[in-house]
Amino acid sequence: MNLRAFLAAAKGEAEAALERVLPPAGEALADAMRYSTLAGGKRLRPALALAVHDVLGGSAAPRGEVAEAAAALELVHTYSLIHDDLPCMDDDALRRGKPTCHVVHGEAMALLAGDALQSLGFEVLASRPYGEALAVRRAEAVLLLARAIGPGGMAGGQALDLAASGHGREDLRTAERLKEIHEKKTGRLLSASCELGAVLAGASAERREASARFGDSLGVLFQIADDLLDVTATAAVLGKSVGKDVAQEKLTYVSVFGFDGAVAERERALEATLSLARVLEGAPGLLAALADYAGHRDR
Repeated sequence: MNLRAFLAAAKGEAEAALERVLPPAGEALADAMRYSTLAGGKRLRPALALAVHDVLGGSAAPRGEVAEAAAALELVHTYSLIHDDLPCMDDDALRRGKPTCHVVHGEAMALLAGDALQSLGFEVLASRPYGEALAVRRAEAVLLLARAIGPGGMAGGQALDLAASGHGREDLRTAERLKEIHEKKTGRLLSASCELGAVLAGASAERREASARFGDSLGVLFQIADDLLDVTATAAVLGKSVGKDVAQEKLTYVSVFGFDGAVAERERALEATLSLARVLEGAPGLLAALADYAGHRDR
């Protein structure tokens, strides 16, 4: 299966799983949760989990239950997007080509929707795949995700990002701080997505570690590409506001290294990620193709 076919299939599996686990429409909170979660998107995090699961030969659980566990990543990712878009954070009005959750449903309901999506993500991960025989894998998955989004991961990275934004923070606007921010804010959840695939596949500790390292490197690559897109893409193509990193004086690869330097950093990150993909799959295959896609995507 080529990359385009795999991504389409994985996206379809993730969409179907999300429909199964989300609350039905009709109540204000459920409507807000569904609005943001089902608004589109690449479903990259579930796709990564499924890709690593497949590369490592996972087959111990029904595919639909594995897809639901992978979809928990999308629930948590969507919670983070809703909160990032709030006026107290990035104050963004556009996400995935549509008005953001707080614009449509109000700030209070958007905040609650994010909270509810996070808790639902952990509920799903704690219960799928079903069965007593897989209880240890579920517990490992919950711990893995909790660490990825807490103070040592996504939330901590967002706090560092806020602290380094704006004038008068030159002491925080360094290449070292930039890498720390992106490793935590973006990289940890992508790393957890890859390692989750290994956990669900019942892989060895060595293969789990290799999957996590691949995901870490992929996260850096993904963020460099994102920083470049903020200055090269249009809102119509990207589906969200562009140029806001510059307007908010965000610490980015472009602001630290310049545009050409950021491109060079992207190529270095791509080579590192491809090398880690080879550890997992030998000859270039699905994971290598995902790395190339992450580095050279146009949206």
